[in-house]
Amino acid sequence: MQKISVQKFAEKMRLTCLTPGIDLSERYITKSEVNRPALELTGFYDCFAKERIQVIGKVEAAYMKHLPQETSLQRFQQLMEMDMPCLVLCRGYQLEPKGLQIAEKVGVPILGTRRATSNFLSEAILYLSGELAPGISIHGVLVDIYGEGILIMGESGIGKSEAALELIRRGHRLVTDDVVEIHKLSDDTLVGKSPAITQYFIELRGIGIIDVKTLFGIEAVKEKQTIDLIIKLETWTKEQEYDRLGLDEQYMEILGTRIVCHSVPIRPGRNLAVICEAAAVNHRQKKMGYNAAEELYRRVQNNIVQ
Repeated sequence: MQKISVQKFAEKMRLTCLTPGIDLSERYITKSEVNRPALELTGFYDCFAKERIQVIGKVEAAYMKHLPQETSLQRFQQLMEMDMPCLVLCRGYQLEPKGLQIAEKVGVPILGTRRATSNFLSEAILYLSGELAPGISIHGVLVDIYGEGILIMGESGIGKSEAALELIRRGHRLVTDDVVEIHKLSDDTLVGKSPAITQYFIELRGIGIIDVKTLFGIEAVKEKQTIDLIIKLETWTKEQEYDRLGLDEQYMEILGTRIVCHSVPIRPGRNLAVICEAAAVNHRQKKMGYNAAEELYRRVQNNIVQ
């Protein structure tokens, strides 16, 4: 199960901790959904998603102020006893000291922000969706070519890193070399990034490790990238039949998501960087509605008819 600490969430979202006596590093968030307690503040807790972050905004704060103080504290204590990961107060809303004491006693962190509730919710959901998305690590190189995320795969030593280095020299950006951490953000969106320990490094056999960010500048690297196309490098053999038209797309499935995959045979003299560039542009063109293979097929058919 993916999880992140409340402390990491608070730092990323720039939240103020109003309960310093609670260790945020020992509490974890496991769900990307966020909940605004509404009926719960009236005492109705059927189907309450206590594993989610709870957020109190302008409406909830106004309702609590409308209640008698004793009733308001009782309702708040009942909410705190649900043991959610944390409670976030938006728009600079402040709890009474007794409310903070209740939170400290039950061990639920109270965090605060001056942002509008809707803005905070959208930002929090987006961040948590990325952090808690299901993921795997695979062997390959991920580069950004003309805005398209190209995942280059193949056996060790076949030339993936060399192709990535040439692409960087041609103005494209490296996301990760050797190990690609892939997370599934939605049914059709995969995002890849580098492990922190190897970020922006490339291994070149015979040369060693090079730091792309230092050698080529910040514009040559990227932190993460959606995966739009897979290029699988293979050693060329006479016995193997390779697709020469591209009428029928081939796919590779990662985390249940199908990604278009091209198998590219490797022979001496083939410029892999140029091939990757052409594949990226061609893939973008297909997404925009134009398929060169289908156009050629149409022309051939028209010529036969004539």
